[in-house]
Amino acid sequence: MTGPATVSSVIEVAEFTEQAQSWLAANKSTAPRDYGAITPPDLIGRAKEWQRRLYDSGFAGIHWPTEFGGRGLTPAHNAAWMEQCALAGVPPVLNMVGLVLAGQSIQKFGTDQQQQQHLLPTVRGEQVWCQLFSEPGAGSDLGGLSTKAERDGDRFIVNGQKVWCSGGRYSDWGILMARTNPEAPKHEGISFFLLDMRLPGIETRPLKQMTGEAEFDEVFFTDVEVPTECLLGPLHGGWGVGMAVLTNERGHIGTAVIGLERRLDAMARLAEGRDLDQTSRQTLTDLLSRGMAYKAMVSRQGPVASTAASLMKLGITEMTFEAAMLRGSIAGADAMLESPDALGMLAAPGGRIAGGTSQVQRNIIGERLLGLPREPKG
Repeated sequence: MTGPATVSSVIEVAEFTEQAQSWLAANKSTAPRDYGAITPPDLIGRAKEWQRRLYDSGFAGIHWPTEFGGRGLTPAHNAAWMEQCALAGVPPVLNMVGLVLAGQSIQKFGTDQQQQQHLLPTVRGEQVWCQLFSEPGAGSDLGGLSTKAERDGDRFIVNGQKVWCSGGRYSDWGILMARTNPEAPKHEGISFFLLDMRLPGIETRPLKQMTGEAEFDEVFFTDVEVPTECLLGPLHGGWGVGMAVLTNERGHIGTAVIGLERRLDAMARLAEGRDLDQTSRQTLTDLLSRGMAYKAMVSRQGPVASTAASLMKLGITEMTFEAAMLRGSIAGADAMLESPDALGMLAAPGGRIAGGTSQVQRNIIGERLLGLPREPKG
């Protein structure tokens, strides 16, 4: 296969899966490591090359329309590709923000000009995207964001700050939510922009974490002039665009199960070659039992995400945190030295923030699943 245009758009999922298995078996040795949804800064060059290979071979934009550079297949075909990549241990796309969030939002809300400008370069791996949503004072409460975009003729002037931005330092474009009407109720005065990250007035600073790494960035905007043609969707209608974007962030059921199985395998190996005390054995048994219950729940949920996904997010986050603490406890004093055990304990609390905080997940579970009263608004 030399590219999406040369591949028949009529193919059964089973046949497509066999093609994907064969291609991955022959090419996975050239792929970067499976880094997950966001490309680490040190792998961006290899990831862009990998995305171009996927495009040239017909495995990029699988369920995108052919006029946008995709293959024109179905979400079921794309889910099969995601699952096969998880089994092979390779990234299914260069970057989730570009190929899922930005790409699909531009398909749904973009003008003809925006679609022509961005979609084909994105699916080829020529444009890399970052997400500019969270702020120091508006992480879980995205509707409380304060970054402003003030209309000035044929441009918007953007001032403010974003934080926990993945890939900001190497991205060409960003998807930005900013307040355009400060007088409106908080969800009704926000607009959604496609932001050229090379514009004057944008400063990106790496955020150093407890682990010593800097996976994320904070981004500052000082009188950044954004052309009006970069507005995506209706003016002041960015909340609806953003929520439609975020519904695409959930992974497919097959990849979730595979990822969970690998975590459970890693936890089970904690006991290998070690004479654990009774407390450690009981803790490990409890973690593995809970993990198997989560696996059964995610398999029962089916391919459509529901509020039960909050149970999964909260449960797996806490399970992973406790597993990191157990690993450190088993290592004893050695865990105080620089080691994978120490690194795991330092990194573990981040899971309670990333991808929707544990506090927010508890609110969703309480209000939507248990029917408890809504949390009072301050």
